[in-house]
Amino acid sequence: MIAVPDRVTDPVVVRGLVQVAAATALAAVVVAVSSLRNLDLERELGGSFVRGFIQVLAMGVLIGALFAVPLSYSALLLAAMVCYAAWESRKRGDGVPNAFRISVVSLALGSSVVIVTMVAAGAIERTVRNLVPVGGMIIANAMKTNSLTLDRFQGEVASNRAEIEAVLALGVPPERAISEFVTESVRASLIPVVDAMRTLGLVYIPGMMSGMILGGANPIYAAEYQFVIMGMIFAAGGLTSMTTSLLLARSAFTDAAQLRAFEPTETTLLGTLRAAVKR
Repeated sequence: MIAVPDRVTDPVVVRGLVQVAAATALAAVVVAVSSLRNLDLERELGGSFVRGFIQVLAMGVLIGALFAVPLSYSALLLAAMVCYAAWESRKRGDGVPNAFRISVVSLALGSSVVIVTMVAAGAIERTVRNLVPVGGMIIANAMKTNSLTLDRFQGEVASNRAEIEAVLALGVPPERAISEFVTESVRASLIPVVDAMRTLGLVYIPGMMSGMILGGANPIYAAEYQFVIMGMIFAAGGLTSMTTSLLLARSAFTDAAQLRAFEPTETTLLGTLRAAVKR
């Protein structure tokens, strides 16, 4: 196995740093425009960009090291990814009751069903080299869908709390009182993945397909495999969003069929894990 220092000094890595600098310059333009327009998004935009770069570099180093470890370790890493993705995702629904636990369950279900099915079908090879990157991609896209579901659900309930409580007062079951807003949350969360599928090959040309073709793969097979990847993302996102919406509809009410108050929750990962375990 090539040592990490040798990988860092590889000419390809050095050339990549130049490309990173160009991407950073473009990101800096976005941050500058945000500052000029007083959008107050500079910290979030700049922080997420820097954080993403550091995290993806760390993941690259980690995956390089994982190539030499047993396959079982990939399951542990994917489980850790699910937990971290759930912690990040629940911020979009901060205040939503049990947002973290719901996110963990939904992401785990949506991602695992897809990963296990596609491993069995041979679309994902049973190696760390394939399981971790492809599994991580599936979890990341499921996280986006989950975040959109939580964000929309929180907004819908906050905007229509008085209406929901009035309907409850008339004796309407909680599930019916909130069903319209749950449906809207699912619909909104799936817009990006549905649009991506509709424009696949016409407007949206995925990087994986292009990379396979440039690497010498059969263009038709590259197109087929890219569709498989998009299908996995679609399925994981759909299963995650629908599971999240189902659990949210139940968690939003007390045993007395009263709408719970949406209050801010613990902001640290350790504190969130402790709170989830105590419940």
